[in-house]
Amino acid sequence: MPSSDGRILTTHVGSLIRPPELLKFIAARQSGQAYDEAEYQLCLARTVAEVVLRQAKAGIDLPSDGEFGKSISWSQYALERLSGFERRRAPPGANPFQRGADRTRFAEFYAELDRADGPPATAGAAPSVAVCVGPIMYTGQDEIRRDIANFKAALKAAGRTQGFLPVAAPASVIPDRKNEYYKSEDECLEAIAQAMRTEYRAIIDSGLLLQLDDARFAVTYDRMVPPASLQEYRGWVAKHVEVLNAALEGIPEDRVRYHVCWGSWPGPHVTDVPLKDVVDLVLRVRAGAYLIEGANPRHEHEWRVWDSINLPKNKMLVPGVISHATNIVEHPELVAERLSRYAKIVGRENVMAGTDCGFAQGPFHRRVHPSIMWAKLESLVEGARIASRELWG
Repeated sequence: MPSSDGRILTTHVGSLIRPPELLKFIAARQSGQAYDEAEYQLCLARTVAEVVLRQAKAGIDLPSDGEFGKSISWSQYALERLSGFERRRAPPGANPFQRGADRTRFAEFYAELDRADGPPATAGAAPSVAVCVGPIMYTGQDEIRRDIANFKAALKAAGRTQGFLPVAAPASVIPDRKNEYYKSEDECLEAIAQAMRTEYRAIIDSGLLLQLDDARFAVTYDRMVPPASLQEYRGWVAKHVEVLNAALEGIPEDRVRYHVCWGSWPGPHVTDVPLKDVVDLVLRVRAGAYLIEGANPRHEHEWRVWDSINLPKNKMLVPGVISHATNIVEHPELVAERLSRYAKIVGRENVMAGTDCGFAQGPFHRRVHPSIMWAKLESLVEGARIASRELWG
């Protein structure tokens, strides 16, 4: 994992807003309409090259492919790369995005938000639920090979030697799925993890950095407690960390990034689990870098958690220092201030500048306008420059 040697390096969480020319193909794929496969593949390779080049020009040190190769959401994409699942029309009121303590307390606000946001991940398709009806095996070899090839070609063209591909951690693969095949939920989870290991290994073997996205880690607290207890929730998390680590067996830790957030929705978040209550579980994951929200106003104060928690040796902390969920572009001096707080606690060489979450939770679901996304990333880079001058002189 690259360290901030002489200056604060910059990166982000991965998902970027898709361009219109790519969205027309994704919409056709999602809705089952006819499209030209060869033209789609050319468009995908071209837009990946363009988005990587723009990241490089903005000054991002460790870019991603924008997740452009995923034609569903950051977590549901696995439906196209795993066997054993079928999609069924969801019953009325079964939308998993419409549950949780935060939604219960602020029901009127969320009713307005849902009307404004529309469907969270699809091009207007009817809500569906994924049901496991057979053995889970990885079938996405062609897709991951394509994504790797497109990204590596784009990195070379942009003059970058390293980048990361974000994929879902087992806990976040097809969340809210139903199991009708395995004897238990744990057995189903373990099957998912072993199948996804094929994808993890392919990314590592290609020489790229592997990022594991795990919003489910923290978001589950909002849906689980109460009536469950914090202890029961921590047990749920610990099991998923154990399964993830088994999937990472033999993969060098310094090639792995682990991203945890409290969900990307622009709501009150008053029922989020505090970082202090789960940070030890985050650090159990066999990763070389931990990407954790730090610009979200519900969690920005939690930089102080690192006063009492030791970041393990040779690990990187990548706090979010700009938000994906507000149209306000953070001032570079604020970005620098946030970075300096962390650097003075865990060491300047152990901090990298990141974002809270991805700017697009699915191809058709973004939080800000593309022009604002790029302005935010430029502010991230400038803030890192300011912090570097302050920290290194």
